[in-house]
Amino acid sequence: MFKTVKPFVKWAGGKSQLLDVIRTKYPNKIDKYCEPFVGGGAVLFDVLANYHPKEIMINDINPELTNTYIQIRDNVKSLIKILHEMQSLFWDMDNEQRKEYFYTQRNKYNDLINNPGESETKAALFIFLNKTCFNGLYRVNGKGHYNVPMGSYKKPLICDEEKLKTISELLKNVNIECGDYSKCADFIDADTFVYIDPPYRPLSETSSFTSYAKTEFGDEQQIQLAHFIEHISEKGAKVVASNSDPKNTDINDNFFDDIYKKFNIDRVNATRMINSNSKGRGLISELLISNYGN
Repeated sequence: MFKTVKPFVKWAGGKSQLLDVIRTKYPNKIDKYCEPFVGGGAVLFDVLANYHPKEIMINDINPELTNTYIQIRDNVKSLIKILHEMQSLFWDMDNEQRKEYFYTQRNKYNDLINNPGESETKAALFIFLNKTCFNGLYRVNGKGHYNVPMGSYKKPLICDEEKLKTISELLKNVNIECGDYSKCADFIDADTFVYIDPPYRPLSETSSFTSYAKTEFGDEQQIQLAHFIEHISEKGAKVVASNSDPKNTDINDNFFDDIYKKFNIDRVNATRMINSNSKGRGLISELLISNYGN
């Protein structure tokens, strides 16, 4: 029976609702684990809670996200204190006061983005905005500033104390890096299980929003990632990767079938949960690509 630990943030492309399928791809034993695009961490927390690997490296290109992981790992008591105060204030406000408070905190967060470095305050604001913004979306503009409006929630759980404490314990021995996924190459060897969840290839021109970080991840980057997966596969690592299925919108689009022709490709059903248009949510096919069979 698997123990489930849910992520501390809602994240576009999060894998909580696909865990049952992804679990069928886990190796029998995981002593060394790497996640080059950690995102919300649903698979990470699942592996940590159930397999207890001895060596773990996670990475993401979003410095605000990785800072939040670091603060939860290293300073969870201080973080909980800040979040509890924010939650108490927010719950006692009427809607107009909440709007003023939300946008003040969003401006404060964007000011901190311009000052790189680790910060408990920045991590608390990251979580606060995720819990109170529209649809739990993380999106930045061309300047790298967070620009999601306030959502409509009666009593959002801004400070989930027990979850944060649980995740802090799970992260104790985790090496947390920020940068391009290639930073993980030296860590990965024949003993490593690697789960790769990159920015998905958009199914249409309108399905991609300005992103989680100030970078583009187009077809050329998807092809480079496929080469990276080939490289770490040659080292003997066991790899599972996720991506969108182009055949949802074009049955003749073989982009991933072609670049991953050396690998196993499974098409699995997933529900798209984060979309500003409710018609954009619903059941679609996604890809699980692996370099070994179970």
